[in-house]
Amino acid sequence: MNPLVEKDMPCQALLALEDGTCLRGYACGAQGEAFGEIVFNTSMVGYQEIVTDPSYAGQIVTLTYPQVGNYGVSEATRQSGGTALQGLVVRDMCRTPSNWQSTGSFPDFLRDHGVVAIEGVDTRALTLRIRSAGAMRAAISTVDLDSQSLAARVAASPAISAHNFVADVSPRRERTIPADASAVSARRVSGRPKLRVVAYDCGEKRGIEESLAAVGCEVTAVPFDTPAARVLALEPDGVFFSNGPGDPEQVSQTARAAADVLGRLPVFGICLGNQLISMAAGSDIEKLPFGHHGGNEPVMNLLTRKVEITAQNHNYGLVFESMGPLVPELSEGETAHVRDLRHWVRMGIAPVVATSRLGRVRLTHVNLNDGTPEGIQFLDVPAFSVQYHPESRPGPHDSRYLFEAFVRLMDAWRGRPEGSASAPCDYLAIDVREGRSAHAQA
Repeated sequence: MNPLVEKDMPCQALLALEDGTCLRGYACGAQGEAFGEIVFNTSMVGYQEIVTDPSYAGQIVTLTYPQVGNYGVSEATRQSGGTALQGLVVRDMCRTPSNWQSTGSFPDFLRDHGVVAIEGVDTRALTLRIRSAGAMRAAISTVDLDSQSLAARVAASPAISAHNFVADVSPRRERTIPADASAVSARRVSGRPKLRVVAYDCGEKRGIEESLAAVGCEVTAVPFDTPAARVLALEPDGVFFSNGPGDPEQVSQTARAAADVLGRLPVFGICLGNQLISMAAGSDIEKLPFGHHGGNEPVMNLLTRKVEITAQNHNYGLVFESMGPLVPELSEGETAHVRDLRHWVRMGIAPVVATSRLGRVRLTHVNLNDGTPEGIQFLDVPAFSVQYHPESRPGPHDSRYLFEAFVRLMDAWRGRPEGSASAPCDYLAIDVREGRSAHAQA
């Protein structure tokens, strides 16, 4: 039996894709129209975290898990103050959630936040379409139910790369997030006071701020276009570049800031931050066919040979071979780049390239699904970055060790001999099982 039959759903909706594909369903959020780039997310849970993730600005998200909304919504799982995505596509929406933490239903949440959503769509077929054709422009409408008309309007709509979505979701003023008191106490016992971090908020999730605070960092979050001079004037122990939506080429102000602080302070970046840091080192950026969106992407840490199951949300990534030639003596004699970076996984090598701007850069993490780069480490300046979301909101906790790695880098940099400009190199070699054990104890 069709699960929609017994639902009181008088409002029809239409989903149209750039290639002319049209799918009919029913409204399960706000009524109206939403235009954006359609992607799919493979997470089985975490729908509220997904729709409140600012990185989804400009996108229509298809959830591949069939039933959505069964545990309702709660304030504790929000990742921002509102929603940034353009629209949502699901197979079956639950209107009567059951969970002791729930404060309301997901459809009501979507309506309250003006998110246009459609259900009753074959999300498996839609996902296969996106996987074969790539991320496309799309629209959901409860107003224009004419397939030809809506498809033509989608074809005339602007591409996601034409707009700076970071400017839409980044805060307008600075704010401070205090360090976790227990973490600060632990650092005092070891003789090391709390660390002060400036975070470029390009669409930062709350879980990231909380993860930095949990390892003893007081975080000052600043707007995406804050000049590096302002950040340096705050005299932080390190600088963090957050996740964020859209094409990194549109975020020139933050890219300049990354170039200005690299080599002067310890730097950590994730997702968009990884792309901006890579650009500062001279890397090309490419748009992936359909990106990585979900909580089950396997990534190998080439330094520990351990696999992390990661949470990801991006459509762009760096091109490792564009950063510079391989350094044979640091790449076990290898001299030739390969496009599929799983080659280095099989070889057991963490290759190093020589960049023209910032010295040597090591490949540290590789996506085991498609062989794309997932992490890099600078060997001549104190910096590293990953393409995924280690705060795990939503997702597994395998990658939370990266926040501790940042702390280790800042401590080592602060404790280096006076006048030394060398960067420590062993802070990333943390067994992923350490992070699991620490989380279990917490």
